[in-house]
Amino acid sequence: MKQRAVVLALLLLTALAAAASLWKRLEEDGLHDPKSPAIGLLQQPAEALAPLPRDGAGNLVNWVQAIESGAIDPRTNLFAGTEVRVREDAILVARYGSLPSVVFPHRAHTLWLDCSNCHDRLFKAERGANRLSMSAILEGEQCGVCHGAVAFPLTECNRCHSLPHSQVRQFEQRQRELQAARERQASPPSPSPAPNPGPKTP
Repeated sequence: MKQRAVVLALLLLTALAAAASLWKRLEEDGLHDPKSPAIGLLQQPAEALAPLPRDGAGNLVNWVQAIESGAIDPRTNLFAGTEVRVREDAILVARYGSLPSVVFPHRAHTLWLDCSNCHDRLFKAERGANRLSMSAILEGEQCGVCHGAVAFPLTECNRCHSLPHSQVRQFEQRQRELQAARERQASPPSPSPAPNPGPKTP
């Protein structure tokens, strides 16, 4: 039993050492002043990020999976009484082109953000009202306000361009079915009509 504990401890230390090599120390990242006495008060990225679900890009953390798995539990709002609105739908924002279609998952975004973070400053909250442009995105506008800054980088094309053109009709049908189910769930059931007593008999 003791030998097993030693082996597990060695494996854990090896994993932590490997994880530490994924992230630069604060003193070496080019952002923090390595001579500042405050640097010793800050948590090193490897210590903070190693336990979280891994991603292959950006800061190497899959933040949506981190929330959904319970690895992190961020505060949902800053002010008491703020309505938290997590949307479950996904929309098709770029249907055709040389790359697969773009699916925008509202859930992955509204787990973190309020609707007002994007609507109507970055995008109109109306189907078909927004003309997306990769040029604008690459210049830090539209989706590029976050992606490439605090969300996964724009080099991960397949994260957005994820739906083969052959599956567009199926996707749209499934979204209509989900929307109808949400509407049925949200509206109270209609009262049943009173039973017809039938003709009166003398």
